[in-house]
Amino acid sequence: MRIFLLALIFAPLSMFSQNTISIHVHNVPSNKGHINVAVYNSDATFLSFDGVFKARTEIAHEGIVQLLIEDLPSGEYALAVFHDENGNGKLDTNWLGIPKEKVAFSKGKMKTFGPPKYKECSFRVHSDYEINVEL
Repeated sequence: MRIFLLALIFAPLSMFSQNTISIHVHNVPSNKGHINVAVYNSDATFLSFDGVFKARTEIAHEGIVQLLIEDLPSGEYALAVFHDENGNGKLDTNWLGIPKEKVAFSKGKMKTFGPPKYKECSFRVHSDYEINVEL
């Protein structure tokens, strides 16, 4: 009976547990600039600057860069990653809007006519999560 009561008391606390996503960005081409990761939690805000749920920046180095996104509640997320090689804090594009800097997404790939959709990139987090992303 005592164990049952403890479970009832502490069960709601586990529903609000915070998680960490460990992101391994592969194929970083140079030591220039930064690797930027934006975390989105809805289709409606995916890839909009104002819709970023959490973000993280790490100094670039050739090969693999690891970033941690901490304090995420359990839920569905999608990542957008880019190598800000010139360090200007934004994704540079050409006059057609095509990125000049390397970009990647969780699970989804860049298409001929634009980025993937949220559902193609999304994944569920219920505990600490590790993901590999190829630039």
